[in-house]
Order: sequence, then C-alpha cells, then structure tokens
Amino acid sequence: MKLREIYETAVRMGIEADPRGKDGVDEFLARQKKRHDAQPDHLKELADSEELTNPFADTRIYVGDPNTEIKTLLGGIDMNTGEVLLADRLREKGVAIDAIYTHHPEAWGLTRLDSVMEVQADIWATLGVPIQAGEKLIFERMDEVRRRLMPVNYDQAIDAARLLGMPFLSAHTPTDNLVVDFLNKWFAKKKPSTIEDVQKALLEIPEYRIAAQKGAGPYTGKSGGTARAGRIWVDMTGGTEGPKTVVEKLADAGVGTIVGMHMGQELRDEADKHSIHVIIAGHMSSDSLGINLFLDELERGGVKTIATSGLIRVHRDKRGKVTGEEPGALPLR
Repeated sequence: MKLREIYETAVRMGIEADPRGKDGVDEFLARQKKRHDAQPDHLKELADSEELTNPFADTRIYVGDPNTEIKTLLGGIDMNTGEVLLADRLREKGVAIDAIYTHHPEAWGLTRLDSVMEVQADIWATLGVPIQAGEKLIFERMDEVRRRLMPVNYDQAIDAARLLGMPFLSAHTPTDNLVVDFLNKWFAKKKPSTIEDVQKALLEIPEYRIAAQKGAGPYTGKSGGTARAGRIWVDMTGGTEGPKTVVEKLADAGVGTIVGMHMGQELRDEADKHSIHVIIAGHMSSDSLGINLFLDELERGGVKTIATSGLIRVHRDKRGKVTGEEPGALPLR
C-alpha cells in the first residue's frame, strides 16, 4: 500500500465507525467549510485544506511522500523520538521498516487536538443531552485543551523522522471510533446487567485480558460487583476527556455506567456525586483494540505490521474472529 492509502484507510474506517453517522460527519465537514471560508485571508492561507475532507484533525501524514510504497509499518501507541531511533536501529539490524504509525498524534495533529472534541456534544445528544447545552460545554473545554497544548514541543519526533528519512503518520480518533463501535456491539451482544457482568465481558476480549494479567485490567473502583449497571455509555472517543460539568446532565439523561479508557479525579468525583458507576477499561488496552482493528485491515492490504510502544497486538480476521496474539516483540528477520 502507498502511504496515502494507509492514511485514507484510517479516515475511511474512522468515518464508518463514527458515532455521528455519515450524515453527522458530513454536517461537521460543512461547518468546517463555513469556518474556513469565514476566516480573513491572512489566516485562510495558513489553514489546513485536509480539514475540508478529513473530519479528524489528529490523523495526518507528517513526513514522507504520500506515494511511497509501504511494505512494513512499525506501529505503537506513543511513537516519540525514542521510537523513531528504534525504527532506524531496526533498519540497521536488517528489519525493513518503511514507515512509522503512531496512535497519539504529533506535530499539527497534536496542536489541533481540540478540534476533534466537538464530536462529544453530538454523542451526548444521542444520550439525551440537548445539543445546544452540550456544544456550550464542549467549546469551553476545547479552549482549555487548546491552551494546555500550546506550550508543548510538538515537532520533536517529527524532526527526528524527517532527518532520518522515515515516513511518519498518525491516526487517533479513527481508531478510538473503532473501539467505541466494537464495544457497543459487544455489550449489545453480551447484555451485561451488573458491574461484574461488564467487567467479565471486557475480560473476554484479549486486549483487556492481557492487560489484566499485567495489572492494568478493567478497574471498577468503588462500584460493587452486584451493583446494577443501568444504561452503559462507552466513552472512548473525542480527543480527550470532556468537562466535568456534563456529568450531571448525563445522569439526568439516564446514564448509569461510564466505561472509559481513563478518567481524571475531578470527573470521577462528579460521577460519584451523581451516582454514576465508572469502569476504567484501561488506556493502553483500549487503544490497542482500536489500533488492532485498523492494522488488521492494513495487513489484508499487504502491509506487514510490527508492534511496539505499549501496543498489545491481537490479530482478527474480517469477521472479527481472533486469529492470533503477540505476547511480545516480533523476531528480527
């Protein structure tokens, strides 16, 4: 596959699994175009044209000719300068690494992470939170996240990849969307009624079982095993954590249990205050699940993948059946 085909596959799969649906994504892109067109000329010429066709600002090619043929991809959750050097070292040892894939974005995919957060308001709306209230809350949180990211040295890994001639891309929200889609279907099939049922259902998924063996499995916190879960919300996409102020509205809308990758203490305290159960499924395990669904598609397209940087590699066929697990690094060839 060419580098651009890998990128386009990520965008396509992300849209197909997007909680907004195709119509919702199209509406978002239409809003993006209006915002783009409304900019003054001195800002418009600096704008990223990809935003008009790709709804995921955290999914980009950073280094490399898009027409580069990729046969072997080194992929992981956080691919920083150290992982770029690892890729170069593997090349020296005879492993033909053609490109690097990172889940968590770098460069302008990181500095504009706030722009993918708008989806959260649309997700809350499906749960019963009025869209105008959700938009107000998420726009305030987006501004906070944007300011928090401004001091970050966003180009470190990108500079290393550029100097070493290593193609580099990210796909963040698309694979997070894949996790949400997978778990929503999984819980619909398993129909868990208690907190213990939810935990057991997660542990049937290899990525969570393997993480649990390493002490990072699904954590139920204060919630007892026999406590009834009520309405379950899988909260695993939208860039980063939303505002704590939305928790009360989610409780009023009938959410009984939040299943998330991670959750800060303020949000946890707010959930407890409003009698919402919280299950932390696990960050690396949840990210791995989404990444694996993406990488499996690339492998079906002829790309060999090598896992590193916390990625729990599990292979599935097109029907979703697990065909193999990798407990560690692939052997050198």
